[in-house]
Amino acid sequence: MSRPAAEQYAALKRGTVNVTTDEEFRRKLDAGRPLRVKLGVDPNRPDLHLGHSVVLRKLRQFQELGHQAVLIIGDFTGMVGDPSGRSKARTQLSPQEVEANAKTYIDQVGRILDVSKVEIVRNSQWLKPLTFYELVQLAAKMTVARFLERDDFQKRHRAGVPIGLHEFLYLVMQAYDSVVVKADVELGGTDQTFNLLVGRDLMRDMGLEPQVCMTMPILVGTDGREKMSKSYDNHVGIALDAFEMYSKAMSAPDAVMKDWYTLLTPLPMDEVERLCDGAKTHPMAAKDRLAREIVKGYYPADTADQAARKWKEKFSEKKVTDVEDLAVGPAKQSIVALVRLTGIPKSNSEARRLVEQGGVELDGARITDPKTELDVKTGAILKVGKKNRFFRISVT
Repeated sequence: MSRPAAEQYAALKRGTVNVTTDEEFRRKLDAGRPLRVKLGVDPNRPDLHLGHSVVLRKLRQFQELGHQAVLIIGDFTGMVGDPSGRSKARTQLSPQEVEANAKTYIDQVGRILDVSKVEIVRNSQWLKPLTFYELVQLAAKMTVARFLERDDFQKRHRAGVPIGLHEFLYLVMQAYDSVVVKADVELGGTDQTFNLLVGRDLMRDMGLEPQVCMTMPILVGTDGREKMSKSYDNHVGIALDAFEMYSKAMSAPDAVMKDWYTLLTPLPMDEVERLCDGAKTHPMAAKDRLAREIVKGYYPADTADQAARKWKEKFSEKKVTDVEDLAVGPAKQSIVALVRLTGIPKSNSEARRLVEQGGVELDGARITDPKTELDVKTGAILKVGKKNRFFRISVT
């Protein structure tokens, strides 16, 4: 804990959405002792992606500042399923499925955290032995009215969609996790805000100093619209090889670059602002730097450079065969107009669908927003359609 509390506060606030409360957080840091920083994760899926890494990177930041990272593997709560953001109850997993996912999760977490210094615990250690009487005592400290304040529960209640009693008990169990590990700070995405606050309330009700709740943004995926998720096929897995990770990062639209730089890289904000300013840095150069920085989070720097070279070779004139010439004038074009010039789509609406479905790339960067405006340059390679027709652009 060599850095002053004020410096730690400023560094740790980067990229956060909310801290409940700032005053308490400052006071905890001013105490000058290592904080116990909790992150609870339910191993519902075996693979992690960059969206998961946002909160894990924040935990690593606490770790690097000398605080104690406490990773709770929700092997018990995972069998119930977090109702956050759900329009219906989650499908409950078997103990075998949870355990298999948990093993993969811990392996992949090691790509971000120094697991040798992480306190890793499973909440089955204290939740499974609870007697029914003890559970009733915990539940008595909470109210149904409080739980129904949750937006997702409200919507389901109004729509007549059943809410299982076990979903209320999930909130009790994850809140009790904070009590057991005596968390000073709990991290989570903005979709976890209610859960974190319930833990804070239970700690106070049980005579403990309540945890500070720190929430992180939900990362938008490579489509530039939806949150990063395997379900939306817009994710970048943290276990991908370097070339595939670099390529997927290059396919993200320009609109997400600033958020990705802020949440996924350690670059200072003044440099992020410069890289995301199109007047100071060409978007392709900024995207290349972003992709390299992301890869460097999981691989050596020279591996990131190799991935970048391989990507450029793949999309250079020498490596792409059967390239057709495409004359473009003027240089400023909408992506729909540019795709129409190829003659592949027969209408603007067909061109828009092609873009939205991920069938268009410019210099290897996928473009999925049909409203994208471009400043194309001679020599750029446009790839269109499932059959991968390539066009070398010449600006006339």
